Amino acid sequence: MGRLFIVSNRLPFSVDRDGEQVTIRQSSGGLVSAIKSYFESDAAATGNFEAKMWMGVADFSNEDWTAEVEPRLKKYDFTAYPLFIDKTVYKDYYNGFANSVLWPLFHYFPSLVDYQTNYYDAFVQVNKAFANRLAEVVKPGDTVWIHDYQLMLLPEMLRAVQPEVNIGFFLHIPFPSYEILRLMPAEWKTALLRGLLGADLIGFHTHDYVQHFMQSVKMLLGVDNYFYTMQYQDRLVKADLFPIGIDYKRFHNAAYDTDVLDLRNDIKRNFENKKIIFSVDRLDYTKGLMDRLNGFEYFLQQHPVWQEKLVFVLNIVPSRDEIPAYLERKKQIEEKIGTLNGKFSTISWQPVIYRYNHLPFNELCALYQAADIALITPLRDGMNLVAKEYVASCSTQRGVLILSELAGAASELNEALLVNPTDVVDVSNAIEKALHMPSHEQKNRMALMQKRLADYDVVKWVNDFLDQLVSVRKEQIKMQTKLLDEKIYKRIHQHYQKAQKRCLLLDYDGTLVSFARLPQEAVPSKELKELLYKLGSDERNHVVIISGRDAEVLEKWLGHLPLTLVAEHGASYKMKGESWQQAIPSSDQWKEVIRPIMQIFVSRCVGSFVEEKNNTIAWHYRNTAADLGFSRSRELINNLSQMVQNTMLQVIDGNKVIEVRMSGFDKGVMALRIVNDLSPDFTLCIGDDTTDEDMFKALGSKAYSIKVSNGITAAQYTVFSQRKVLPLLEQLLTPLTEREYAGA
Repeated sequence: MGRLFIVSNRLPFSVDRDGEQVTIRQSSGGLVSAIKSYFESDAAATGNFEAKMWMGVADFSNEDWTAEVEPRLKKYDFTAYPLFIDKTVYKDYYNGFANSVLWPLFHYFPSLVDYQTNYYDAFVQVNKAFANRLAEVVKPGDTVWIHDYQLMLLPEMLRAVQPEVNIGFFLHIPFPSYEILRLMPAEWKTALLRGLLGADLIGFHTHDYVQHFMQSVKMLLGVDNYFYTMQYQDRLVKADLFPIGIDYKRFHNAAYDTDVLDLRNDIKRNFENKKIIFSVDRLDYTKGLMDRLNGFEYFLQQHPVWQEKLVFVLNIVPSRDEIPAYLERKKQIEEKIGTLNGKFSTISWQPVIYRYNHLPFNELCALYQAADIALITPLRDGMNLVAKEYVASCSTQRGVLILSELAGAASELNEALLVNPTDVVDVSNAIEKALHMPSHEQKNRMALMQKRLADYDVVKWVNDFLDQLVSVRKEQIKMQTKLLDEKIYKRIHQHYQKAQKRCLLLDYDGTLVSFARLPQEAVPSKELKELLYKLGSDERNHVVIISGRDAEVLEKWLGHLPLTLVAEHGASYKMKGESWQQAIPSSDQWKEVIRPIMQIFVSRCVGSFVEEKNNTIAWHYRNTAADLGFSRSRELINNLSQMVQNTMLQVIDGNKVIEVRMSGFDKGVMALRIVNDLSPDFTLCIGDDTTDEDMFKALGSKAYSIKVSNGITAAQYTVFSQRKVLPLLEQLLTPLTEREYAGA
């Protein structure tokens, strides 16, 4: 299965130098903890990867790497590949674009974004440096798993130089709604999306982030999705949710560690007879620390009976001290804590115990276990692993988690008390409820959350992502076997040129023309009409336009050309040089029942509309919001399917259209009838829709069948874009050379 490369902004360890003394320590952060736990697990030890690598920017010199660091890394479960970046460039890339543009914007703080061109230039430069370094060491069959927002351009850059590598990407922060993303300069936001689409699998923490990403891709790049998959540049790309887990056993079992127990007991003694509220967060404006303090202050004001009966232990972990906004935030928080303590403290009690430092693991676990309440209320958070760690650490199942509804973890930990972090009344009420919560309710809530976290721990998270990545690659390979490549097309071209009687069955919308906002706007171009005239004028050709369009439209647009026209999927037809005929008896009484139902769904789904034809009636939702349109289409199908049971009607789930028509006729019946009557020695059938599957199935091996799609199909071959169809047909007209003819 090749090797596994983990790629992140930094290596998972830091180097500290004190004079001549050099020490190596593990970096803090959820990603490092997660991957380290996976590397140390049985799953990684028995996995399919030949070796494990980790690439990231080094916080030490090349000289230190060679002399001090590399020789000491034998104890690690992976091989490190350090990247040495110029400090000025790195500052503009990391403090600049990554944390002064992407971080605030993706966390819904657009007013804090600092758009500077040199930031973006440095971002491109560093991502390119990663791509160049990876290109030197990866081989086809290797798996490269890229992590987080600092490297959003890297998947596309790596794909360009190493197309046979399996590439996964995971975003550890929120992906914002399209309305937020569109605030970014046009070049930057499209580059970011194209960068991510270079991956085979793109992972997010929540369903909302996945939907935001796919909507942005649709709006900015015009790439549609089918459930969680997209077709981009002849490749299947999947986006899905993978809520990151924690090393559940490590935190849960820490309750039995003697060092942790001693520390916990010390904390309990220090705050004897007092309830302990605990928070730990990085210094960041997204964490809502000022709002949290305001909520706690409001609680003390509204419930003075609790004064001197509880303490709020607030531990802030230093972060990005070089960015002015962070230092200013620290100053504001410390002033607020001073004001709050000055307002409520007594000789023997102060409400807020504040610390600004890194917490060692055993001390963190001791605080988790000592706390009666964990107050975790970020304004926006991709996941928030502190909430999960607290739940895992509550081995006695006593304790209450108060969690922001705007944290990604809220979708998993819904037994917590969920609050709006900016609503001081909501936060205050939650604190009061937590303080009075009976022990049996605490236990029930904790048990449910703990089971969920134990079932989907960090090892499960890693395996889930990597397994999905393998599945996506298998789907891509399966699709590639059907992809119309140069060799197959050459064979079709040769067969066409040598054949004396040919039949071309061509769908219209989505095949000969791209889809339009409204059906009447999809008028054939001059180039298309000229091409169809050339094909139809050849006496050896029988060209059939077999469409869902009604007869009037086909006659108006294409009736003057030497073609056979089939309307409404076969309900009526006009053979070349003849007049229109009905294939089935025409009665539209049934429309009086179907039309009102579709009109109800028009009113319930903005942008949708009803199109009525002679023998069919259709509800279009191409112009609606993607999620709403699809959801309403499923409801409509359900309603109609029940209604048409035991009737002659059938419901067709088309390409962003739901159609109802009389059963007993379809494109397959008509196509087979035409081919059987004509008995050609060459047949080509091209379509893009569900209704065209009837043709592909009916004709089987009697035709070369091509679908314009990225999905599962009965067609022999696929092309991924409608734009490839006309050049393909145009090329058929090119005569073979003598050499090609002889080799055919």
